[in-house]
Amino acid sequence: MLVQSPAETDAELQIICLFESAPENTLHGSLIEINEKLKGLLDKIRKSELFRGEFGETILLVPPVGSLAARRLLIIGLGDSQNFTPQRMEFVGSVVYRESNRLGVTHPFFAPTILDGGVTNFNTGQVAESFYAGFLRAARTEKILKEAGASRGQVLQDLTFLAGPTHAADTQQALQQVVAKPPN
Repeated sequence: MLVQSPAETDAELQIICLFESAPENTLHGSLIEINEKLKGLLDKIRKSELFRGEFGETILLVPPVGSLAARRLLIIGLGDSQNFTPQRMEFVGSVVYRESNRLGVTHPFFAPTILDGGVTNFNTGQVAESFYAGFLRAARTEKILKEAGASRGQVLQDLTFLAGPTHAADTQQALQQVVAKPPN
């Protein structure tokens, strides 16, 4: 885990989430910072509803040189913010694993950006726990596929989960609990 803004991450792949493109789903915190560094690109693709932010929808950007430190930015849609539950993040965790592996990225960085998307009624630990459960499930699936000769194998080696300074302890504790649980 790393306490850092996703707008500042020097990584091959930075992954963030966005809620549905709707007037009530405004950007906050690091999402504003990312949007500013991209010269309003998040607003442009969201306002015209080109990227709707539907649950599971993805878009891969190659940020212009001099904007974000990350060489690629993957955005995953979270759907309707009014009906969001941390359980959605389990699916997001599997998407992060599989997309990172498919893109050949060995060390992606992930920032859930739930709070920065305006949803504040869940603690970061709940979000991190659900996310990492899905991430580990996808890793176990990949291992089975590789053993069966049905996959090129795992490219992804590790993941850095980003959290803000006020939520780092809660997030770290939740991630440690998930790692300590035996797989189903």
